[in-house]
Amino acid sequence: MKILVTGAAGFIGADTARLLLERGDEVMGIDNLNDYYDVKLKHARLDRLKPFDKFRFEKIDIADRNATEEVFKTFRPDRVIHLAAQAGVRYGMENPHSYADSNLVGFLNILEGCRHGQVEHLVYASSSSVYGANTNMPFSVHDNVDHPLSLYAASKKANELMAHSYSHLYNIPMTGLRFFTVYGPWGRPDMSPFLFTKKIIAGEPIDVFNFGQHSRDFTYIDDIVQGVVRTLDHPAEPNDRWDGMHPDPGTSKAPYRLYNIGNNKPVELDYYIRCIENAVGKKAIKNMLPLQPGDVLKTCADVDALVSDIGFHPSTSIEDGIGRFVAWYKSFYGHA
Repeated sequence: MKILVTGAAGFIGADTARLLLERGDEVMGIDNLNDYYDVKLKHARLDRLKPFDKFRFEKIDIADRNATEEVFKTFRPDRVIHLAAQAGVRYGMENPHSYADSNLVGFLNILEGCRHGQVEHLVYASSSSVYGANTNMPFSVHDNVDHPLSLYAASKKANELMAHSYSHLYNIPMTGLRFFTVYGPWGRPDMSPFLFTKKIIAGEPIDVFNFGQHSRDFTYIDDIVQGVVRTLDHPAEPNDRWDGMHPDPGTSKAPYRLYNIGNNKPVELDYYIRCIENAVGKKAIKNMLPLQPGDVLKTCADVDALVSDIGFHPSTSIEDGIGRFVAWYKSFYGHA
């Protein structure tokens, strides 16, 4: 297939493009290569894709309507994986307009491209952050998610609503994937495994929020990418049993679906840090701090819908995943 991957220089985007290329798909990758974090890392990810004959890349900002339209017209993708976004929970308090530009305007441009390009299936990144103030565990796609705790979460919830409207109006299969705390080799420098590993190696203190007592459903990058590609191969279908009197948020009468992709095994931050310490071979100096604005106490993914519809369950343990990440980090940054 011809597949457009947005955010192709990103953590998840680059690995997703690589898996598609390895199985023989033709991939057009786009990314604006912004400086939210180290641009050199983004170029290094793209360098791993350049040897594939069926890969093309263009530096494009999805908020640029004309440029995005042109990509759809010239490449004419069969399917689209939309991973470009302004990420980060706390950054929303520093630069809120970047979320509107990328996550709202940019997403609308992608939806319009899918509409006019007669795309067979759009798979787009949502986030576990949409669960916000929910405390019912594990988080289910069938739960209400109307109480986001960050602008990032609100923008991802908006993406789900926008996608549903386009799926309903134009009968385009659309699937949203709520990712749960993705980590692994080639990860983002603003994420905790990267920050913790860097500072532990350097002997610098790490900030441990909520005094290490909150937990996350950490999900290894390979599991995430497998989930993305397998979902792409299963276009969303209407739920014929959907009832407007008792609406199911995870499905619709339109060809629309939402899935969690998480390990379904929450890990306390304190244990997570111990895994990094073991892999690094050095103890962390901890700066214990309270819970930060926008953070939630716990995340845990109910993946029953993913298993039943797609036939996939993430399975990489936190010990194995952290070990692989630290080994990559030491190799990439030249630490013995």
